[in-house]
Amino acid sequence: MEKKTKIHAEAGRQDLTITREFDLPLHLLFKAYEDPELLAQWMGTKVLKLENKPHGGWQFETSDPQGKVVFRANGVYHDFVPNEKIVRTFQMEDSPFDVQLEFLEFEHLTSETSKLRMHQVYRTTELRDQMLKLPFAYGLNMAHNRLQEVLNPLK
Repeated sequence: MEKKTKIHAEAGRQDLTITREFDLPLHLLFKAYEDPELLAQWMGTKVLKLENKPHGGWQFETSDPQGKVVFRANGVYHDFVPNEKIVRTFQMEDSPFDVQLEFLEFEHLTSETSKLRMHQVYRTTELRDQMLKLPFAYGLNMAHNRLQEVLNPLK
C-alpha cells in the first residue's frame, strides 16, 4: 500500500507535521471532519460527542466485535473555522500518552483537490517518539485512505 500520508518528525523536537493531498474538493475534505456520520465511517469509530465550535468538545469510542471498548479519545476545540482550520486537543483515555495539541489546516489546491496539514505538539520529545514507535503512520495512512473512499461518492 502506497503511503500517501507523509509524517515529518525532526530529531530532538516534541512535534511532528502530517500532510496528505486528497482527490476531494476542499469543502468535502473539511466535511469529513465536521459531519459525525462521515467521521464515524472513515474513522471506524463511534462519535459520542462532536461540538464543532470554539470551546466545544468531542469524544470518540471504538469497540471490538464483542462490544468491549478498546479505544476512547476526547478533546476540546480551541478554534473551528469551516474549510480553513481546526485547533483542538487530543487525548487517548486510559493510555500512557499525555494530551497533545493539534493544528489542522485545510488548503484548496484545485477545484477537485485539497490538502490537509496537521501539526501535532506533544508535551515532551519522549512522548512524541513513543507515538512514532507505534504503528501510528500505518494507521493514519489507512484512515486517510478510508476518508478518500468514503467521500469519493459525494464528489
